Amino acid sequence: MVASAVLEETHFAAVLAIGTANPANWVPQDEFADWYFRVTRSDHLVTLKAKMKRICEKSGVKKLHFYHTEEMIDRHPEILDRALPSLSARLSINEDPLLALAAAAAEKAIAEWGRPAVDITHLVVSTNSVAGEPGPDVRLAALLGLRPDVQRTVLNLHGCSAGSAALRVAKDLAENNLGARVLVSCADVAAITLFRATDEAQLHELVANSHFSDGAGAVIVGANCQPGGLL
Repeated sequence: MVASAVLEETHFAAVLAIGTANPANWVPQDEFADWYFRVTRSDHLVTLKAKMKRICEKSGVKKLHFYHTEEMIDRHPEILDRALPSLSARLSINEDPLLALAAAAAEKAIAEWGRPAVDITHLVVSTNSVAGEPGPDVRLAALLGLRPDVQRTVLNLHGCSAGSAALRVAKDLAENNLGARVLVSCADVAAITLFRATDEAQLHELVANSHFSDGAGAVIVGANCQPGGLL
């Protein structure tokens, strides 16, 4: 009897809705090596370019979405010159596109959920692409019309495990705050890691540039859901 009561009172977190977003601009993976070495002015590195082409062929990736274009890169020579400081420029370039991606994915998740944005109690934002104050969580909350007292958490620089880390936080929030509905938004813009190819380029640089692109994913997480419905 006691065991039955415990089971009835235990409510685990669940994903209630999902949304994703990518920029409209994209490069086919089978053309990416040619594009990358052209825009980084590195076409003379024939052997390195051939190596990246082999990596692209075996990647399983079909296309890469980017906000940055060849024209944008031309306007920011510091991105290609490793001798010049470029972090401020990269963060500035990333800020608005990252927010647009995060918002687009979140709006899709909220629409699929079917409840108003003001019913979101917690916001978890994860990114490796921007830094500064006010953070992306503040701007995203305002853009989505979340309520003023929404509880915000930002995760920076978690790398490839960012999505998992954000979901762990959301699970804890949902299961330990009765009625909590947690919006998780993970977004990244690859201009932060775009560099000119060099003779000394390491394998991980080629892999990163040929696999990482711009995108966002959002989920809504909740516990204590009503029987027969994910609310």
